[in-house]
Amino acid sequence: MVGSCISVSGSEAENEQPNIIFIFADDAGYADFGFHGSTVMKTPNLDAFAKQSMLFEQAYVSAAVCGPSRAGLLTGRYQQRFGYEENNVPGYMSASSRLVSHDMGLPHDQVTMGDYLKKLGYTTALVGKWHQGNADEYHPLKRGFDIFAGFRGGARSYYAYDEAHFNARPEDRWEYGFGNFKEPEKYLTDVMADDAIKIIEENKDKPLFLMLSFTAVHTPMEAEPEDLAQFPDLEGKRQTYAAMNLSMDRAIGRVLKSLEDQGIADNTIVVFSNDNGGPSDTNVSSNKPLSGTKANHLEGGIRVPFLVRWPGFVAQNSKFSEPISLLDLLPTFYHAGGGSVANLDGVDGKSLLPILEGKAKQSLHDALYWKKENRAAIREGDWKLIRFPDRPAQLFNIAEDETEMNDLASKNPELVKRLYKKLFEWELTLERPTWMLKREYEGMAMERMDRYWDEE
Repeated sequence: MVGSCISVSGSEAENEQPNIIFIFADDAGYADFGFHGSTVMKTPNLDAFAKQSMLFEQAYVSAAVCGPSRAGLLTGRYQQRFGYEENNVPGYMSASSRLVSHDMGLPHDQVTMGDYLKKLGYTTALVGKWHQGNADEYHPLKRGFDIFAGFRGGARSYYAYDEAHFNARPEDRWEYGFGNFKEPEKYLTDVMADDAIKIIEENKDKPLFLMLSFTAVHTPMEAEPEDLAQFPDLEGKRQTYAAMNLSMDRAIGRVLKSLEDQGIADNTIVVFSNDNGGPSDTNVSSNKPLSGTKANHLEGGIRVPFLVRWPGFVAQNSKFSEPISLLDLLPTFYHAGGGSVANLDGVDGKSLLPILEGKAKQSLHDALYWKKENRAAIREGDWKLIRFPDRPAQLFNIAEDETEMNDLASKNPELVKRLYKKLFEWELTLERPTWMLKREYEGMAMERMDRYWDEE
């Protein structure tokens, strides 16, 4: 099998382990890619990549906001199991939180994707956004990564800051390794591509795991003039968004080309995805035809683009239409690197290798779950139940109504009761949140969803 170094049931790493490159966008709209049908956005590199890949039509993150979503994918576990239920944003947290400010971060007893792959002999690298704790104790180099070029926080400018800025937000500093701070000398998306390419070049002769964690297209809305000029028919934030998206696509194209230049593309797994649904009310992204936005449990908040390329192993231009989770990434990478998934303790994700090689046609999960305080959702088969804090639960058949316009709860009371109970039984296995946002933000989240419906 060209490009493959393991058997699907394999238990030990062999000599020719595949490199693994995980490319992660930030706040991108589900509909804002050519491979998802956009005729407005320009994403030629990702569109070409999609034709070489398997496209997963129903890929879900484990949270509708970025911090918890990343905690889930990095551990392969529902992040609520270890109390990481809400974003860790200093200054916005409830005083009753056990941890606040810079003490919030990915718990030390959690084993990360980097930890697992290091055990298999991989060099592990993270470029870009971390958002798993600002304090030194949570630094990526202490959480399974050998190489770090990025920033510790959740969002920052695409241009260099002056020194005065860091008195208020030290987590925004661009950092190489540990404590070596140097602000970017050009547009940040380009800097990330430069750093990723350098890491690939310096590690081409040994197995490499690289997570390239872009900030695009998260706010602030900042774009290069030459990219803005590519969208003369757009204006305002939508024009800026399109330019930022184009810049990210070009950066991804450069990284993919570097794999070809180094002669390692055929033995490299490349995955592209996004951390949560697009926040159409802040960066004017589009999740159409999905309803909702970032921060809620409608499809537009939790379903994300997902592409996997592995030459000789994954059929080109193929699709998988059943639900998967980004929790599946850790066991998939570990399995592909030669590890036995039986050695993954307490992981909720499933290895996607049976799907990638065309042997599995159904979802690997009996159900998928989401929770944020009183709000929660469960997806079982084609059915999805959403629980709200201020109105009755809603029930949708996603196979027939992915826009979630037809609430079937009143027609299926027994199903609602069963799913409601199943969701609660899952919640009983979780930890209490280690930190919590002020309660007012839950009210704002519901108002945000209602504004979306009013605009629609």
